[in-house]
Amino acid sequence: MKKKIVLAYSGGLDTSILLKWIQEKYNAEIITVTLDVGQQSNLLEIEEKAKKMGALKHYSLDMKKKFSEDYIFPAIKANALYQGKYPVSTALSRPLIAEKLVEIAQSNKATAIAHGCTGKGNDQVRIEITIRSLAPELEIIAPVREWRMTRDYEIEFAKKHDIPIPVQPEKPYSIDENLWGRSIECGVLENPNVEPPEHIFNWTRSSNASLNENEYLSINFEFGEPESLDGKRMKPVELIRAANEIAGKYGIGRIDHIEDRLIGIKSREMYECPAATIIIEAHKDLEQLVLTKHELMFKQQVDILWGNLVYNGLWKDPLKNDLDAFINKTQERLCGDVRLKFFKGGYRIVGRSSPYSLYDASLATYNMDTTFDQTLSAGFIQLWGLPTQVANVLLKRIKVKEHV
Repeated sequence: MKKKIVLAYSGGLDTSILLKWIQEKYNAEIITVTLDVGQQSNLLEIEEKAKKMGALKHYSLDMKKKFSEDYIFPAIKANALYQGKYPVSTALSRPLIAEKLVEIAQSNKATAIAHGCTGKGNDQVRIEITIRSLAPELEIIAPVREWRMTRDYEIEFAKKHDIPIPVQPEKPYSIDENLWGRSIECGVLENPNVEPPEHIFNWTRSSNASLNENEYLSINFEFGEPESLDGKRMKPVELIRAANEIAGKYGIGRIDHIEDRLIGIKSREMYECPAATIIIEAHKDLEQLVLTKHELMFKQQVDILWGNLVYNGLWKDPLKNDLDAFINKTQERLCGDVRLKFFKGGYRIVGRSSPYSLYDASLATYNMDTTFDQTLSAGFIQLWGLPTQVANVLLKRIKVKEHV
């Protein structure tokens, strides 16, 4: 009996050739799996292609709802921005993909899971750690890494075996999409000093595009999660897509990032993340209104650590669960509205409100009717600065002695 191998199958360059390649090299039956996480691909075409190339079975799984609720929304609560720029969009989808690969492998009594990740990227780590955390008995096959396949080799292999691929030598980009973002790599983008060509972008219009007028958008949050746009309550998938469309038409969400990969390589990464850009910024602004200074200071450290864990493939690590517990506690008061104003090429936040707001106008006002007793400031300043004052007096004494 032939062994069964489950292949993460996107229909892109890597997995298109791997379906054929693994059949030949391992003499195995291949079960292909495609997850719909909002990449807007034609899943029927992908399924037909997989079966035509010899897949024993194919699974198309609609995971958009689960992805938005169980992965994107926690990332919003954590203000997840790797190195302050990248909203970990691709990273968020990998543990979900790995989890489903394991489920299908176990239900079909497969002995191995295969993926098309290279040995230079982060996805190999994210997928494999999740698989090993859930089912360490399963073998993991990574042909692109193990056989050092180059993109040129893959394209030639596809031509030789008459495999239809979405990549041509003149447009050698590697593209990954989901609800939360779109990443573009390879080609001219590998030169960090070359301006990205306009044709690589799909979700965002050029900032030079003509727009007739400014636009306002109000985002409502309930317990840290976006619930409505301009007062219209939406399901998570619908809300994210609407935010992508609104922000994208203003050219918002283009990210050109020199990124430190987990394996030690610096890489030039291009992203389109319109919804992620505005929703995370609005969420951070609402936290400024609702959380105390001390909560904010500590949560900023937690958010950075949370983003690093997810980026580095540790979605299943117990520490992430610990951080989630703290983050979720801070979100119990994170309810309210944030108002944004869009203009060509950018946006800014112009208003915010919350029933849990810590902003007290009677304290903050500079008018005569303020409830803040300014006479208390003199004593506060003296006590607050006392350690600094004492230290500087001592330093001056030491310097005097050194010169005597």
